[in-house]
Amino acid sequence: MILCIDIGNTNIKYAVFEGEELKLSFRVATDLKKTSDEYGAQLLGMLSSREITAKDFTGGIISSVVPSLDYTVAHMLDLYLGVKPLELGPGIRTGLKMRAENPREVGADRVVNNVAALKKYGGGRPIIVVDFGTATTFNILSAEGEFIGGVIAPGIKGSLDSLISSAAKLPRVEIEAPKSVIATNTVTNIQAGIVFGFAGLVEGIVRRIKRELGADDVLTVATGGFSETMSKQTRCIDVIDKTLTLDGLKYLYDLNAGGNTK
Repeated sequence: MILCIDIGNTNIKYAVFEGEELKLSFRVATDLKKTSDEYGAQLLGMLSSREITAKDFTGGIISSVVPSLDYTVAHMLDLYLGVKPLELGPGIRTGLKMRAENPREVGADRVVNNVAALKKYGGGRPIIVVDFGTATTFNILSAEGEFIGGVIAPGIKGSLDSLISSAAKLPRVEIEAPKSVIATNTVTNIQAGIVFGFAGLVEGIVRRIKRELGADDVLTVATGGFSETMSKQTRCIDVIDKTLTLDGLKYLYDLNAGGNTK
């Protein structure tokens, strides 16, 4: 079995693959204060619920946008699973052609999403990958399979948290669409602003991207925690793929494996 880990600013996502089959996936809150032992105990607890043991693993891979946790998680895998993971960074083959001004600035999660989108959906047409994570990112792949640029916008949850923390009388609410954009109480007012506001943001940016590409046949793939919520409020999302990042990590492990496993 292979363990794929995506360390994000809000959550750490885990996926267990046996061959090409995704056996288990789960997420935990990102916590900079946790030790390798705490993350290890948490991981073993989740694995044991599916009767998976440390001896079942032959390798692992990590992508991260939280550098301060890289050693903690890598050490945890070595200590508790006996696996020295591949870490996405310089020297890792991706097969992705980058046309960004500084490719090293592109986050690991975005690279993985782009690689996965090309692997799963590539086929001679541009692709827009929208990731509803801590930030809302748009990644644009040309018809030739090159990463040609993107957009970084505020994240949905972070925007809501900022609003609530800045206004003492506003309550914390669930991120879900109200029945009407003309909302009649404070909770639904906030929900309308967040959900429909971000729906407009997504539709507007995707429309501008398509206009600049000069192409109508563009595939828009959504991933991330709020991809289902937002796709119901827009007409521009063609595919929802909640495991896009984890599938991309498995592909990159297969591409690079050798000498870094047990």
